[in-house]
Amino acid sequence: MKTFFKSSIAAIGLVIIIWACQRVPLTGRKQFVGLVSNEQMMAMSFTEYKGFMDTSKVVSSNVKDAEMIARVGGRIKTAVENYLIQNNYSQVIDGYQWEFKLVQNKELNAWCMPGGKVCFYTGILPICKDEAGVAVVMGHEIAHAIASHGRERMSQAMAAQGITQIGAVGAGVATGNQQVMEVAAQVLGIGSQLGYVLPNSRNQESEADKLGLIFMAMAGYNPQNAVEFWKRMAEAGAKSQKPPKLLSTHPADETRIADLQKQMPQAQKYYQAYAGK
Repeated sequence: MKTFFKSSIAAIGLVIIIWACQRVPLTGRKQFVGLVSNEQMMAMSFTEYKGFMDTSKVVSSNVKDAEMIARVGGRIKTAVENYLIQNNYSQVIDGYQWEFKLVQNKELNAWCMPGGKVCFYTGILPICKDEAGVAVVMGHEIAHAIASHGRERMSQAMAAQGITQIGAVGAGVATGNQQVMEVAAQVLGIGSQLGYVLPNSRNQESEADKLGLIFMAMAGYNPQNAVEFWKRMAEAGAKSQKPPKLLSTHPADETRIADLQKQMPQAQKYYQAYAGK
C-alpha cells in the first residue's frame, strides 16, 4: 500500500510537471511555469513595485539621467512590441503597464518586473557609461520579463517547497500563506548587488542576453555595445568577491562575452535593418 501511495504521488507530480511546462515563445526552450499564472505574477509585481517606489528616492523626470532612462525605455518598449507582433506573440505583453524610473541608490543594479515595471539605480549608470550602455541593460532586463523568467522561478520555488495548489498565490501576498509569501519575497525581491536583479539561472541569463541584443538592435542601438558593457561589469565584479563558476547562477564573464560575440552577427542584421528608423 505504501509503495502504491508513493507511486501515485509520483505520478501526480509528473502530471503536474508535464502540464505546467511550456516553451519560451521566443527561443523554444522548455520552462516550468504552470504553478502561477501571468496575471498572478503581474499582480504581485505591481504590489511589490508600488511598495518599493513608496519607500525609494525616485529621481525627478526632468533630470537628464531620468530623461535618458525614459527615452531608452520607450525605444526598447517599441522594439519589443514590434518583435512580438512580427513573431505572432503580441499576447505575451497583455496587461503590461510600462514604467521606466531612475532611483537614487549606489548599488550597481537595474531590474524589470513581470508586467513592465523597470527601475535603474543611479549606481549602475557609470558602468553603463552612456545611452547605448543603458540600452544593453534595459534590453537584457526586459528580456527576463518577456521570457517569463520570474514566473518560471516562482513555479520552480513553489514546486521545491511542495506548494502545488494552482492559484494559491493570488494577487500579491493576500493569501496569508507563509510559504507562498516567502517564495514571492524570493522571486520578486529587489536590491541585489552588482546589477543582478534576481538569482537567475545560467540558461535564463543567456536567454536574456540573446533577446536583449535583438531588442536593443531593433531600438537603433548598436548591439556591439553589449560586449563592452559586460567587460566593464566584469571589471567591477573583479573588485568584489564573486562565487566560483559552478556555484554562480550567472555565466562566467568570459563565457558570457564569448556567447555575445557568437550572437552578434544575427543582432547586427537587426541593427542594420532598424538603425535610423
